[in-house]
Amino acid sequence: MENTPNGALSRRDVIKKTGQIAAASALAGVVLPHVHAAEKNTIEVALVGCGGRGTGAIANALATAKAGPIKLVAMADVFPERLNACFRSIRQGFASQVEVPDDRKFIGFDGYQKAMDALKPGDVVILATPPAFRWVHFTYAIEKGLNVFMEKPVTVDGPSTRRMLQLAEASARRNLKVGVGLMCRHCAARQELYRRIRDGRVGALLTLRAYRLVGRGGFTGPRPADLSELLHQVQRFHSFFWASGGVFMDYLIHNIDECCWMKDAWPVRAQGSGGRQYRGNNIDQNFDHYSIEYTFADGTKLFVAARNIPGCHQEFASYAHGTQGSAVISTSSHTPARCRIYRGHNVTPADLVWRFPGTEPNPYQLEWDHLIDAIRRDRPYNEVRRGAEASLVTAMGRMAVHTGRVVTFDEMLNHEHEFAPEVDRLTMASPAPLQLGTDGKYPQPQPGVNTRREY
Repeated sequence: MENTPNGALSRRDVIKKTGQIAAASALAGVVLPHVHAAEKNTIEVALVGCGGRGTGAIANALATAKAGPIKLVAMADVFPERLNACFRSIRQGFASQVEVPDDRKFIGFDGYQKAMDALKPGDVVILATPPAFRWVHFTYAIEKGLNVFMEKPVTVDGPSTRRMLQLAEASARRNLKVGVGLMCRHCAARQELYRRIRDGRVGALLTLRAYRLVGRGGFTGPRPADLSELLHQVQRFHSFFWASGGVFMDYLIHNIDECCWMKDAWPVRAQGSGGRQYRGNNIDQNFDHYSIEYTFADGTKLFVAARNIPGCHQEFASYAHGTQGSAVISTSSHTPARCRIYRGHNVTPADLVWRFPGTEPNPYQLEWDHLIDAIRRDRPYNEVRRGAEASLVTAMGRMAVHTGRVVTFDEMLNHEHEFAPEVDRLTMASPAPLQLGTDGKYPQPQPGVNTRREY
């Protein structure tokens, strides 16, 4: 293993020897059978986290019925109104595939256990709660022998990433099939673009660029009187670093991941800047704009720009530039990507040399088609390690901005600031992991002042 100070983990350690991570395993002493769902005809699904992405994920799951019977049998959330709205929506579109009586609708922070208890080994659980809970729920899914689909990001800080990397190894050893919601990797257009970049169609990559410049995101004002502080932070999870990693992490992880995919590497360090403007009564933790320079081991750069300020220029896209041309990785949201290659560096019709032909299949559906196919055919399928690495790299850029320093992959991986170490013990009566300061605001980053921690 690569030598690092005090036995710390290095990027090379993670890539080559993930299973040797020195943190104590969350599954120590657990012995589980080798399981998959190929032996039975119907796949049963539990949904944990019934918000917008959970609702979308279960719809995509049920739409795989052409490959074999699949049905929703249990649901869990901490907000009953959210669970009920999701149930009504899914039942309208998939009535014959929804079998969730009231006694399999679970409310509370322990609802994930009850929902998974309704399944059998080889069934599927969807984990679509705020990312802070991902490792907690995934641990239980592995104990139950369940296949998993989990939304991105899958971690929010260094300690949760180290934990998730171990869980990735544990789930693979048990032959569990696990999909991660970085659906851009399943996009047919991007896959063809990746092949062409690997074939040298734009020459050697020199620079990549990613933008998510939008009007609003992650703004939160004072807590409503009818919500506890904990439920307020869970409901507004994009606004709190412990719950989501922040709006930058949730919004930019797709663009960062697709750029690193085209490069076939993770960056080794990041530096950047950002700040807060025009805040009004918003007291969340997010910066309004982030500008990050990532550097790969060979010196290649990835530049990432994020902005959540109304009235400004908007752009939502990723680009690659090589020695012989350039490429559009994505254009105006995640799908359709409309991937293209140009002979120079001006994205103009006159310089177009290739575009993905025809209509692009929806990658949100493709990632489910691929997962269910792997389950039914008992093929190896586990995206957790890549999802954890993409989450870590995104957090590395965030930390560089929040501290005002250059932050390396190794430092981010080994950092000891765990945003919510008690997340596995939360109940409806628990205090929130983050508390208001005496100034009536939540703790916020102070680049150049607080340089060792993000808040």
